[in-house]
Amino acid sequence: MNRIFNKYTLLLLMWVAVFCLHAGYYDAVAGLSGIALKNGLHTIIHSTHTQSYSYGDLEDQMKITDQDPNNSNNVIEIYTGWSVPKSTYGGGVTQWNKEHTWSKSHGNFGETIPAGTDLHHLRPCDATVNSFKGNRDFDNCSTAYTDPSPPSGYTGATGCKSTGSYSFEPRDADKGDVARMLFYMAVRYDGVDTSYNLELVDYVNSAPSSQPLYGKLSTLLAWHIADPPDAWEALRNNRIQNLQGNRNPFVDHPEYVASIWGGGSAAEDDILLSIPSLYISSAYPNPFVDGLSLSVQTKTAAPITTTVYNMKGQKVYTTTNALPAGENKLQWSGLDESGRKVPTGVYFIRVESGEGKAIAKVIRW
Repeated sequence: MNRIFNKYTLLLLMWVAVFCLHAGYYDAVAGLSGIALKNGLHTIIHSTHTQSYSYGDLEDQMKITDQDPNNSNNVIEIYTGWSVPKSTYGGGVTQWNKEHTWSKSHGNFGETIPAGTDLHHLRPCDATVNSFKGNRDFDNCSTAYTDPSPPSGYTGATGCKSTGSYSFEPRDADKGDVARMLFYMAVRYDGVDTSYNLELVDYVNSAPSSQPLYGKLSTLLAWHIADPPDAWEALRNNRIQNLQGNRNPFVDHPEYVASIWGGGSAAEDDILLSIPSLYISSAYPNPFVDGLSLSVQTKTAAPITTTVYNMKGQKVYTTTNALPAGENKLQWSGLDESGRKVPTGVYFIRVESGEGKAIAKVIRW
């Protein structure tokens, strides 16, 4: 009885601590939904991302963020849940190393600040499992994966699966965690303070040429519902806030996911997916001086109207182009309708076709 009482008391105290840490953190997005909620969350988690670490420093930080609550000498590995000694960090087949859950080739941000060293998606991982996962997209798969060289004390059964060279499925207990890390990345890195605008898409093999895309969105939405946030995710969120300054909003407020990407709630049987027919996958360079290029994804061929607004909501430029389905490049030279260079500042670029529309925020230096 005492063990049961202590277990649930600990969980209750942990959730109380979580509430206290982020009380007021999301006040600015109260009542928002859809793209307004996504933009508002970006502002919060960008502005509170006050501390970044070099790639070489991450080993020490990950020994804090992913420390095993039951053994302070160990970390817990993503995808397998194995608890292994902190001292076994390295590239050997039985050691652990750094896993970018949003693979660094999906956007080509490498190991650089900020996305390449963001603790919210960096996890300890068995080196062999990490190598096997590679830069695959996430989806439901068919072939069980066994680690041929597991760490001491483990058989090699991972609970993970794969299909071909494009898809990877983690064990059930990590599926929601993976989904929420990717949701965080797609909101935190929307092209405002980086040259890459990370987006989620509903297909695999999403980045054959290092596109800033990750799939499979409908699967991630299902995993998010099937494996809701737990005390372990809440603990990591607190630890990361202490080190990095910001939080993962989808751990604190899982209901935000459906508002931004569609999907249902844990009470619904089906995923009612809302995938945009038109969206901006990148704006580069951003900030810009003499002009920039927009990567626009469209489901069908259609005329696309591009309009640029300043911070006062005044239209400064507009153009219409007939675009084929797929990925397209649109250029803006940084000039207004009269051919004059626009002043330095923040601008909003809206692309629209029929009922589909998307907005990117850019900065001219």
